[in-house]
Amino acid sequence: MELDLEGQYAERAYPLLASLVTPRPIAWVTTLGPDGVVNLAPFSFFNLLGANPPILGFCPGDRDDGTPKDTARNIRQMHEFVVNLVDEATAEAMNRTAASLPYGVSELASAGLTTLPSSVVRPPRIAESPASLECTEWGTLQIGDNRLIIGLIKRIYVRDELFDPATQRIRTERLQTIGRMASPHWYCRTGDRFEMKRPD
Repeated sequence: MELDLEGQYAERAYPLLASLVTPRPIAWVTTLGPDGVVNLAPFSFFNLLGANPPILGFCPGDRDDGTPKDTARNIRQMHEFVVNLVDEATAEAMNRTAASLPYGVSELASAGLTTLPSSVVRPPRIAESPASLECTEWGTLQIGDNRLIIGLIKRIYVRDELFDPATQRIRTERLQTIGRMASPHWYCRTGDRFEMKRPD
C-alpha cells in the first residue's frame, strides 16, 4: 500500500505518521511568559538531535484558530525552556496538562504539580519529573506549518537513584519513562526491554 502524502493522503499526514512512528518520547516543556506565569505542555514530536553540542528538537503546533501555542510564544519571547521527562508516575498529570487553557493560565495547579528552580534558565523544572533538561533556544525553523524549536541542553537534572557515579551512566532499568503511541490516545510503558549488542 502506497500512501501519497503530497496527494490523496495529504490531509491525513498527522494521524498516519503519529500512529506509525512509535514509540515517541514526550517533551513535557516548561516555559515562562513575560508576566512570569509558568506554562507546561507535552509534545511528542520530540527527540535528541546531537551531542556535540548537546541539542534537542521539538515541534509545538498551533491552536485550532492558527495562533501559536503558549509554549512557542513564550520561547519566542524568552528564548529558554525546560524539557521534563514523563514516567509512569507522572503520566496522568502530563495528560491533564495537554488541555488547552487561555494564554497566561498555568497548568500546574490543575495537575497538582510543583516546581523547583532551574540552574541556568529562568523557567522552572517539574519537581515530580524523573529528569529535566535545561535549554536555551538555538533557533526555530519554520517549515510550512511546522515549527521546529532547537534547544541547546545546558544542564541535566536527574533523580539521584537514576545516576550511576561509577560508570557515569543513567540506570535505565530504573527509568520508567512512557512513550507516545498511536494517535489520539495511546501510550506505552518502556519496562519491556531486550539487549542486542552491536557488531564489531
